[in-house]
Amino acid sequence: MVNIKMPRTARLDAPGVLHHVMIRGIERRLIFRNNKDREDFIERLEALCPAMQTSCYAWAFMSNHAHFLFRTGTAPLSF
Repeated sequence: MVNIKMPRTARLDAPGVLHHVMIRGIERRLIFRNNKDREDFIERLEALCPAMQTSCYAWAFMSNHAHFLFRTGTAPLSF
């Protein structure tokens, strides 16, 4: 029998679970060109979180990536 290693542990996705989510630009390119891009992203996040019953407790934006701390509601994070 072949022992295959998974690249990471499977994500626990249940109601109320905290998730650290990171997004990164392809080839580490910029994902935000200016403050308007960041503001637009926050507006989308403000609309999407309540619709998905998800809470966003924190975020940090860098030029080529961003980090978020989400708590899922009844809908799974990867919906």
